[in-house]
Amino acid sequence: MTKKIVLLILTSFLILPCVFSVAVEQQAAEPLVVAGKSIMTTGQAVVLGIVEGLTEYLPVSSTGHLLLAEQLMGIGLEPGQSVEQQESIKEAVDAYTICIQAGAILAVLWLYFGRVKQALRGLTGNDPAGRRLLINIIAGFIPAAVLGLAFNKLIKSYLFGPWPVVTAWFLGGVAILLVSWYKKSRQQEGTPGRLLDVMHWKMALIIGFAQCIAMWPGVSRSLVTIVGGVLVGLSLEAAVEYSFLLGVVTLGAATAYDTLKHGQLMLQTFDHFSLFIGIVVAFIAAAISVKWMVSYLSRHGLEIFGYYRVLLALGTLAFLLTT
Repeated sequence: MTKKIVLLILTSFLILPCVFSVAVEQQAAEPLVVAGKSIMTTGQAVVLGIVEGLTEYLPVSSTGHLLLAEQLMGIGLEPGQSVEQQESIKEAVDAYTICIQAGAILAVLWLYFGRVKQALRGLTGNDPAGRRLLINIIAGFIPAAVLGLAFNKLIKSYLFGPWPVVTAWFLGGVAILLVSWYKKSRQQEGTPGRLLDVMHWKMALIIGFAQCIAMWPGVSRSLVTIVGGVLVGLSLEAAVEYSFLLGVVTLGAATAYDTLKHGQLMLQTFDHFSLFIGIVVAFIAAAISVKWMVSYLSRHGLEIFGYYRVLLALGTLAFLLTT
């Protein structure tokens, strides 16, 4: 653990000054120009990396925050674009925000390397607990893989917009608050749950179907998998850990899929350096976010995230109605 902390500090000291110095300089300069079009500044890439890393594993929806950040910064909204150009740039921006998830994935792999090694030992048959963990991760991933491939195009066409996101933020926040208040009234907050090592594949499959709800941007994959884990009998700590590990596979598959499908368009639209910056900053922000979340939830519940989502939804609604 000491070695990991030292490595994190060294990485931060080596990379963050370079990133932010470039960002500050770039903010005063012209945006990156690709094929004659101004698309994204380095400063914007830093902001998107921070937003992705901080929100990916919190139950607040990284996709919703990224869509809001894109709109506020006007990324890809150049005057005089044809409909075809707008659609092409939107696909490239969507692919970019998915691909920088790689930074958040690497952060969890790094922080939970012990669990990853355990699952790999299970793959070779040398660790029964690791094999059970691997089976549970696969079982949780299957529903999202099937439904995601089936409905990916429809979801991006109809749900990747501000109004569906605001609705999901609000309803998700209300759901968190209702569950928190119910637990308080029933005095169930201290009820212990199962540890991750004794989790059954049927529990994982239920969580996997719950994860599919998060295909609606703004719902939050972390929210539904954590709540789903608690509802099937896991302790809050075990549900959070499983959510992180399941996210590695789910997000990794989504990143690989979009890279293969839209990678060429993305690299034609954005500068390679902006993609690198987004991934690096997402890695650092996600590592900080995950460490904080685990520490916070060990002492508190999810209630604060419910209030945050409701306030964010109302604030964004006011912004949309007045602009």
